[in-house]
Amino acid sequence: MRAMIKAIVRYFENWIQPFERRDDINPPAGLSAFIWFYVRQAKAPFVAMLVLGGASAGIEAAMFWFVGRVVDILGTIDRGEGWSGLMATHGNELLLMALVIGGGRFLIALMTALIDQQIITPGFYNLVRWQSYVHVSRQSLSFFQNDFSGRIVTKVWSAGQAAGDVLTTLMESLWFVLIYSVSTVVLVAQLDIRLAVVVLVWLLVFALLAKYFVPRIREHSKLSAEAGSMISGRMVDAYSNIQTLRLFGSDEANDHYMRSGFESFQSTIIRFTRLLTGVRAAMALLSGTMIVMMGGLSIHLWLDGLVSSGAVAFTLALMLRLNFLLGRLMTQLNGLMRNIGTVQNSAELISQPIGLVDQPFAKALTVRAPEIRFENVSFRYGKGRGVIDDLSLTIRPGEKLGIVGRSGAGKSTLVNILLRFYDLEGGRILVDGQDISGVTQESLRAQIGMVTQDTSLLHRSIRDNLLFGRPDASEEQLKLAARRAEADGFIAELQDQRGRRGYDAHVGERGVKLSGGQRQRIAIARVMLKNAPILVLDEATSALDSEVEAAIQSNLERLMQGKTVLAIAHRLSTIAALDRLIVMDQGRIVEDGSHAELIAANGIYADLWARQSGGFLAADAAQ
Repeated sequence: MRAMIKAIVRYFENWIQPFERRDDINPPAGLSAFIWFYVRQAKAPFVAMLVLGGASAGIEAAMFWFVGRVVDILGTIDRGEGWSGLMATHGNELLLMALVIGGGRFLIALMTALIDQQIITPGFYNLVRWQSYVHVSRQSLSFFQNDFSGRIVTKVWSAGQAAGDVLTTLMESLWFVLIYSVSTVVLVAQLDIRLAVVVLVWLLVFALLAKYFVPRIREHSKLSAEAGSMISGRMVDAYSNIQTLRLFGSDEANDHYMRSGFESFQSTIIRFTRLLTGVRAAMALLSGTMIVMMGGLSIHLWLDGLVSSGAVAFTLALMLRLNFLLGRLMTQLNGLMRNIGTVQNSAELISQPIGLVDQPFAKALTVRAPEIRFENVSFRYGKGRGVIDDLSLTIRPGEKLGIVGRSGAGKSTLVNILLRFYDLEGGRILVDGQDISGVTQESLRAQIGMVTQDTSLLHRSIRDNLLFGRPDASEEQLKLAARRAEADGFIAELQDQRGRRGYDAHVGERGVKLSGGQRQRIAIARVMLKNAPILVLDEATSALDSEVEAAIQSNLERLMQGKTVLAIAHRLSTIAALDRLIVMDQGRIVEDGSHAELIAANGIYADLWARQSGGFLAADAAQ
């Protein structure tokens, strides 16, 4: 028996496959279109909910009719005849009532629960969340740079819950009350048309109240959702940068910034709650008035001998239940509008098309001879001028190129456009003769290994962070890379708060449990493991002390052998021995040659070299 129940439950749980691969995951922006985009992937459960909801409402109304009918039947039976007399005259009718209430109602409730709890809640909710996450994760860097990460997360996660709640509220509440109301009108109309008229007036006034309040609730819900996501974004931003706040901020200043957000949120919520108070007051006045009218009319009809006492009991019970349902519906409409506001707020972010996409027939980049050519490249971050202007540069296969320049000269931008984090505004970039705009982004970046100055690690194990460079690497290859990066020593001593050790230890958010030098060595090991034909070093050893830098410098040199290398450094001694150096200034290449040639030219490079102190650029050189 238990095995059969598990099999039934499992069947329902597997009805929707939320993580199934799907090519089109960009939903439209409009509320209805956004919700329908996901519903059409799981139509059957919602159709079933409609059918079951209608049947449940019909049975609910019929139960009150059964009560009135039982009262009338008991009024015609002699008690002395007992059950035998009762069953002899009305047995079939009573048996039908028992089957409908005991059997039919149970089956409908069971099927509704299975579809709601076993299909929609785990399947549909996570389908929306997963597809929203995947779509947003494909967005360009600028998308994430222009918003709070916490705010983005809140919207992506809330979309699934809110969209599911909107649909279940419509199915289980609005649709239920609609069917129940129609059934009520039909049933009381059979007793006296005047009772049906009162019910219709009640429903009409309720509809007018809903028409007035619902749009206002919807607008305030949207504003509340936006204010809530703003607060979440600020809190995540504060917590994820807690070290910076401790070092440079004050508790009072940070509290003031956060409190201004909370106060904005509170003022939005207060306007919303005032509206909700008005809804509840209006509903209480309406329901009280209509119940008194229905009670008085029912008694009047009974006194005139037009309806039976059972009909009075049935009518009053039906009205009390209708009052409860309408009151609950208005409350749920409040929740519905809040969820609609949340969905709208989320849809505006999630539905944004991907800003940087592969061309329709983009091919995978194949690299045999890793030559890089920048041909008349211009890029200005959408501004009128500056950053990179008409730059041309060829880096031969296997050439080691150092890039030098003051802050803001365009060095990092040059690397970013090579990695195609942004599309060019003019010119083109070729890798091994292939225009990078015509190849897939993933294949392009697979051919480039990069170590940045500010290394952020994912809050996962050391092993997971290393394997990003090469997921199919063996344990031996992984440990060899760590050894070559002089990282194996400290990795062996790591232990996290859950007792995980070594390569299984987790590093904390953004790698905060490691020192800057340790994070840098993990990043270098990851690139060594990846072993891509093109290597980009953006201040790769800046976080290392001189002893560790010297220890891994020879390994970096081995890593660079046979590769095309672009190395950015303010510590000029780290790149002076490279094959060739270029000096950038205001988005252009102003000097090009070897270290000796540039020193002899007595230009910007020679000036920077002369200003070095201990291997670093002097502060005034960066101005």
